Amino acid sequence: MHEVEKPPALAGRGGCWFRAGDAEIHCGVEDDFRPARKAHPCLLVDDIAEVAERVATVGGEVRWDEQIPGVRRFHTDDPVGNRIELQQA
Repeated sequence: MHEVEKPPALAGRGGCWFRAGDAEIHCGVEDDFRPARKAHPCLLVDDIAEVAERVATVGGEVRWDEQIPGVRRFHTDDPVGNRIELQQA
């Protein structure tokens, strides 16, 4: 995903937006922020092994999960502690 510029009317609110293909993730900050531990986005990727290697290379934790038979996936955390799931598309 790459960062995209927010519309000028929303830029003053802070946060950031990211896009890959047709998918976008909009991130913001709340004063009483608590990281989401259970609710999380799941991103489908073409090469899960490559993504896991890239996450690990930049210091991210890769927690493989084999609880769903036939599904290759792992969890990691964003820089503020929110859980992110990645699955082989």
